[in-house]
Amino acid sequence: MYLIISERHELARFCQLKMSSISDNEKQSPSVSNPFNGDSDCIMVDWASPDDPLNPANYSVGPSAIDAAGVVQYSKEFNVSGVVGSLATGLFLVGFAVGSLFSGPFSETFGRNAVYVVTMLVYLVFIMAAALAPNLHSHLIFRFLAGFFGSTPLSCAGGTVADLWDPVQKAYAFPVYAIPSFLGPMIGKVMGGYIPSTIGWRWLEWVMLIMGGAILVLVALVQHETYGNLILHWKASVLRRATGDERYRAPMDMRRESLGQRLLTSIYRPFVWSFREQIIILMSFYLTVVYIVLFTFLEGYTYIFGETYGLSQGLTSMTWIGMACGILLTSCIVPVVYSWTSQEYQQMGRILPETRLWYAMLGGAPAVPISLFWMGWTSYPSISIWSPLIASAILGYGLMTIFIITYMYIIDSYDVYSASALGFVVFTRYIVAGGITVAGGPIYRSIGVHYTLTILGAISAALAVIPYLLYFYGPKIRSYSKYAVSAE
Repeated sequence: MYLIISERHELARFCQLKMSSISDNEKQSPSVSNPFNGDSDCIMVDWASPDDPLNPANYSVGPSAIDAAGVVQYSKEFNVSGVVGSLATGLFLVGFAVGSLFSGPFSETFGRNAVYVVTMLVYLVFIMAAALAPNLHSHLIFRFLAGFFGSTPLSCAGGTVADLWDPVQKAYAFPVYAIPSFLGPMIGKVMGGYIPSTIGWRWLEWVMLIMGGAILVLVALVQHETYGNLILHWKASVLRRATGDERYRAPMDMRRESLGQRLLTSIYRPFVWSFREQIIILMSFYLTVVYIVLFTFLEGYTYIFGETYGLSQGLTSMTWIGMACGILLTSCIVPVVYSWTSQEYQQMGRILPETRLWYAMLGGAPAVPISLFWMGWTSYPSISIWSPLIASAILGYGLMTIFIITYMYIIDSYDVYSASALGFVVFTRYIVAGGITVAGGPIYRSIGVHYTLTILGAISAALAVIPYLLYFYGPKIRSYSKYAVSAE
């Protein structure tokens, strides 16, 4: 019922704007529109012009880790070990993984905004329930459900970016989206550094509830719908009412698959592709390792900075600022890559997916193993704490560039199939992240900081060649796939 009301509200809100964007020919002479597949009983509705204000591409361009900061206090209250306590974050991430398989098809049926608003509302309900949970079992269940419904912005944001910006603009638009979102775990740890030990771990949930509520209000009141097919569906509806001609149809009206069929496809296709598509296999493995490194640090910073340098829980959380600075450093190379992308588009009229790999090729890929070896081999009380802090900044730069190229390369390589291609990437990395969050503490405790970071550095070094290999051999690999965009 809410979705129907939401759609009608959007239709009423845009009705006047839509009618102004309908050309006189559309209002008076249906014959000017091209029929769908030669069917004279169907008149396809499209944008009135390249500058149609309804087209999202013409619109004006104008935290999951916080809970991990309260593991000590949370575990003490429920009288469980730190490993069990970390399940709250682990199950939240597993919920992210499962929820990401469903939100995409729903957003392509009911629109981005309706799915954003409804799922965020339910997410906030479960966050509140987690804050009020009387025992361990209920808290873990509510955390999983919160992650399930909280996955929508992550899984649908790529589609929203694609709705709004053309291929050249995405060279800076996607980093603008990705950098703040990747800062989430760092900001969460910094914010959560003092909350559990002062006003209690339950306030970590209340803070997320307050922040999420503020964002929900902004989305509901300010954000326009960006899914073009749904806007054309509304426009066709207005045309039918304005002209009395029932032949006006939008692409959504011609869809043959039901929502259930699309959900089934979104669930099984990513796993089928994981065995067939070399690009998905490589990039998924690469990004999964990146997330293993990132979420291992949710527990590992306690050992790297807390035990080695004797910092308090609050000061240990503050050391995440180093990695956050490295992530922000990525913005320095955005103008360079954008310039190269724009030149390629002007010269060739299109952009090769391999061009997106420059973000990691400009030092990002080797930065990850270098920083891990650096941090692992200098984390001693006799060495200045600034050494591992600087290494963490270099690590943040490398992790950010790999995240950017994984998404952008897959989106450009698979085009209309990118949602399915990204489905497996999102699912695997958050399933693994959920497990590694629980296992991170025991790993550091059993083999120590130096060996843990050395192992992670060695794995990262082996994978650092992937962007360079794909830059040279990516077109050939894509030519073997019946789903990927060909080099021609």
